[in-house]
Amino acid sequence: MLTPRLSDRHLTVLAQWATKRMAHAGKPFLSERVLGVAGHRIQDPRTRADVLTKAAEARLGLGYVPRHLTQACAAELACADAHHKAGRRGAAAASAARALILAFHRVVHLDGLTSPLAGDPAGFTAPLRRSRVLRALRAPRGREAPAAAPPSDRPVRLLFVHSGNENFLRVILKRYRDHADLEVRVLDTARDESTAPLAKGMGRMIASGLGARNEYSERTEQALRPHLDWADVVFVDWCTAAAAFLTLVDPGTTRVVMRLHSFEAFSYWPHLVDFSRVDDLVFVSDHLRDLAVASLPHLRGPDAPALHVLDNAVELTRFALPKNPGARFTLGLVGAGQVAKDPRWALDVLRILRRTDERYRLRLIGGGLDPSASPALHRYQKAFAAELEPLVAAGAVQVSGHTDDVPAALKDVGLVLSTSVRESWHLGVVEGAASGAVPVVRDWPFFAGKPHGARSLFPSAWVVDTPEEAAQRVLAVNESAETWLTAGRECSEYAVSAWDWQTVRTAFDRLLLAQAPAIPGQRAVRTKTE
Repeated sequence: MLTPRLSDRHLTVLAQWATKRMAHAGKPFLSERVLGVAGHRIQDPRTRADVLTKAAEARLGLGYVPRHLTQACAAELACADAHHKAGRRGAAAASAARALILAFHRVVHLDGLTSPLAGDPAGFTAPLRRSRVLRALRAPRGREAPAAAPPSDRPVRLLFVHSGNENFLRVILKRYRDHADLEVRVLDTARDESTAPLAKGMGRMIASGLGARNEYSERTEQALRPHLDWADVVFVDWCTAAAAFLTLVDPGTTRVVMRLHSFEAFSYWPHLVDFSRVDDLVFVSDHLRDLAVASLPHLRGPDAPALHVLDNAVELTRFALPKNPGARFTLGLVGAGQVAKDPRWALDVLRILRRTDERYRLRLIGGGLDPSASPALHRYQKAFAAELEPLVAAGAVQVSGHTDDVPAALKDVGLVLSTSVRESWHLGVVEGAASGAVPVVRDWPFFAGKPHGARSLFPSAWVVDTPEEAAQRVLAVNESAETWLTAGRECSEYAVSAWDWQTVRTAFDRLLLAQAPAIPGQRAVRTKTE
């Protein structure tokens, strides 16, 4: 049907037909095949990119991952590369931004139970590594002077930076604000009047990173320079907009520490960060570090920051409260507001248990799924609701909703679940373990079978592969009230001794206050808690 004689105009018409057909087909294999072939044969780069990206956007708008997603991204990046070669930085940046938005669309990585990035990090990011414009963006701009050692004649000045989310900073801030020998400031780039108008807009950030010198670059320098000149150490939490924004300027002699949690690894923001201006990059787990290193070329090589793994900062002793009657047969799932939490897996475990003993029930703690976020999420929520309704009606599931007092809510939970397909550290299950609830952790599929994952983060007895194995673990530890109480006490002691802030804070002190500047060329350093 498709021959080399077809013109770009005819191929475009054919591709448009395939795109319209895909909008009405749940599994449009023929349409996507036609589109892929047509897109490959169109000669004009701009036409090819327009055809493929429009079709990909249409498919994503329906909540499905396009089969030709990588092809579409590569076509758009080819246009960006052509603009960059011709010296058109603004056009190159705009085209590169379109490609990155497409590659890291939430439907592709966040609103489903799989991700091509997790499955093959090197393969998925290959078009990004080949791109001329993204190679130029990754090229280390560095700094004129190395980071200075902490001062000895005055208090050390710590600047904590985030973009509207300080949830994982509160315990850290409390410690350092109370420290007599420290001065602490916080910069929320999303709310500060000088940075808020600037710390957004991927296209202009890319253009600035490519060397464009314009009003935006000047205003960025003016907004950030006073903060950088004041601070001795900057700690940027979340590798998102604030991280990319901050590295647009030379930090001077200020040491820059950055932390990447989880979802950022599945976003475009880390690809915009100039890591040659970051001295230390912190991960909350080994498997997130592995994923980031595999997908971000600029974390390898002589200009890469030192890499560290530090557990989250959590005060766990407050969770050790007496359990309420009935907790022994109550499973708990803390937080199910994302598809990645896969709460349907928890319902599978519950149904298996109730075949043996109908006293088992499930308590869902925290906000639920927002079906308006995307069609993919809506489909998952619809299926979940259909399974949930009869269980709620039978009294087998209690939906508690949001609470500001998680320790109190966990008094009713005797066994805490982690049912996710991906986690970096899973705060909810750690808090549950600290409360004396016995953890049952799914071997997170995004990382299962790899050197690091749930099985390397938690004791092996906690981790299972299937709902059936999860049910078997529950029944084994719950053979009697005594076995359940003993298991819960041991899990609580383990969690508090391994992950409580009293233990973890030593590593933060060493990193932020005592550690000398990173050695040039140092690739990876693991910071362990003591």
